[in-house]
Amino acid sequence: MPPRVRSAQDREKLRASILDAARMLFVERGIDAVSMREIAKKINYSATTLYHHFADKEALLQAVCDEDFLKLAGGMHEIMQLPDLVARIQALGKGYAMFALEHPNHYRLMFMTPRAPCNPDITKIQQGNTEQDAYAQLKHVVQEAFEAGLFRVDLADSELIAQTIWAGIHGVCSLQIALGQEGWIKWADIEARLGLMQSAMLQGLLRHPASIN
Repeated sequence: MPPRVRSAQDREKLRASILDAARMLFVERGIDAVSMREIAKKINYSATTLYHHFADKEALLQAVCDEDFLKLAGGMHEIMQLPDLVARIQALGKGYAMFALEHPNHYRLMFMTPRAPCNPDITKIQQGNTEQDAYAQLKHVVQEAFEAGLFRVDLADSELIAQTIWAGIHGVCSLQIALGQEGWIKWADIEARLGLMQSAMLQGLLRHPASIN
């Protein structure tokens, strides 16, 4: 028998357990293949209990996505206060990578699993809000650096620069998550790989690469 849910704290713990189980199953089996009943079984509750918390699987998936994206953006708030723009870009990249490597299941579902777009009617994420949206944070600092004339003069699209930086960090993180335990690849240290990738990328993007720390 599952434990009875008595207090607000118990309800919050149960909700967290539901989200964790759903995230794990969505990553392992694919979103379409997982039912609410299977998620409930994973935590030894009935499907009816899940429906007390979430209207349907779409709402549950949205809650998982919202929690994870808010957690990622929330971890960057202090970094966004760094006065040096190049140092801030580097720190955002490192912070993003640390989130990915410390929370691989979260990252797989967020950025490595095909899924439907967020439903704007039920999402908690305000896209473009630098308090809630990590991509908005990156775009904001890249735009500041762009307006300050820090990038090469032939680079005329700040959003292209931001997306290229994101793609570089994502590449290192996704390879580590997907293949980091494979013995047939003699991986260099992950921090060394991240550092070299960021340094090489910024040297190619900045007008004065000597500003890289």
